[in-house]
Amino acid sequence: MYDVITFDTPSLGDRSYLVHDGRVALVIDPQRDIDRVLHVLDSLSLTLTHVFETHIHNDYVSGGPALAEATGALYVLNSLDPVTMSHHGVVDGDVLEVGENLRVKVLSTPGHTFTHLSYVVSDADETVGVFSGGSLLYGSTGRPDLLGHEHADALARHQFASAHRLVNEVPAHSALYPTHGFGSFCSATQSEGLSSTLRHEREINPVLSLDEESYVKEILSGLDAFPAYYAHMGPTNLRGAGEMDLTPPTLASSDEIQQRLDAGEWVVDLRHRRAFAQAHVAGTLAIGLDGSFATYLGWLIPWGTPLTLVGGSVEDVAEAQRELVRIGLDRVEAMAPGDPATWAPEVSTLRRVEFADIDQRPSDAVVLDVRRRLEYEAGHLAGSLHIPLHELSQRLSEIPAGDVWVHCQSGYRSAIAASLLARAGRDVVHVDGDFVAP
Repeated sequence: MYDVITFDTPSLGDRSYLVHDGRVALVIDPQRDIDRVLHVLDSLSLTLTHVFETHIHNDYVSGGPALAEATGALYVLNSLDPVTMSHHGVVDGDVLEVGENLRVKVLSTPGHTFTHLSYVVSDADETVGVFSGGSLLYGSTGRPDLLGHEHADALARHQFASAHRLVNEVPAHSALYPTHGFGSFCSATQSEGLSSTLRHEREINPVLSLDEESYVKEILSGLDAFPAYYAHMGPTNLRGAGEMDLTPPTLASSDEIQQRLDAGEWVVDLRHRRAFAQAHVAGTLAIGLDGSFATYLGWLIPWGTPLTLVGGSVEDVAEAQRELVRIGLDRVEAMAPGDPATWAPEVSTLRRVEFADIDQRPSDAVVLDVRRRLEYEAGHLAGSLHIPLHELSQRLSEIPAGDVWVHCQSGYRSAIAASLLARAGRDVVHVDGDFVAP
């Protein structure tokens, strides 16, 4: 009897999977922090024989090479992927035996990438499910533009054909296990639900209900920006990342924190935005662990800039490190846990109001909307200035003089923006809470 164990990484919107029959196991699309997988293997006394990748990932550093090396498992990728690490290349139609009971059939499902694969896993004659990576997702598909806009149209058409291949060739009752679609920017649209079958997707998924031209038009028109750090993930995964290092960073004094700020390094406060507003070290940035921490830090930080983490607890710093190694930010220079008011000689405050109070702003205040393009186009405050958060650092000169009241959809991104503006010397008000369309 088989079992499927899911490793959820909600901060990146991804899932990895372990399938086993009580004795041997296979893993699909593992994240960088493979200790989660090793713990399960050890606790269940399982032997890992295969590690499968559906594609060369763009949104996280794969733990596949390190997991295969640590366990002696076979590392399985598309034979066309130009990787440099040791691996077993497969092609469409290949079938791999995993122990005495599990079988894995390889299906070519291009669309998210040109060499994307899906895996149909069976236990004897029973289909366990199809592991679709960034192909068919819950109510959506993987986005086709991550390899460049020049490939987006062709990949969207591949994605359409691949989705139809899956529902036509795999039994309709089969469970669907995608890697992306739980908040990942690799998903073309936000996916719905926590589980699905191919039969259900045939009923609700646009890629299976629209004709090809309508699907391609819809998916291409609905694409928005994706994190800048994605540019580093593909090259890293082609050469293979080494074992992660979660050694705690050194403790920094308040003087060292100030020296790092003066040197132009990034010092990030991990606490909730409300705590940051009440007291923080001037120049630090508010990227709380309560949101998409790694996504936005990785998106905004100039790659290679030294990073220090402050605020929160030692455990918060450890959690942040784990988030960061998943996207290849392996080194945290120093840390200063605890409320800065208890260790910094001087702290600053940041004015924060609820979204309902935005009408109380002065008539000459600048209202800055830092949501993404599609969010802004769906509805915005009249007269507001739109600069998406990921463009803010490069467009600060476009913001008129005066107080800046900055908002987003929920308050998380606007807290980051407010701290960036404060660091730049602007008088800023953080508009917190849920955006209400006019």
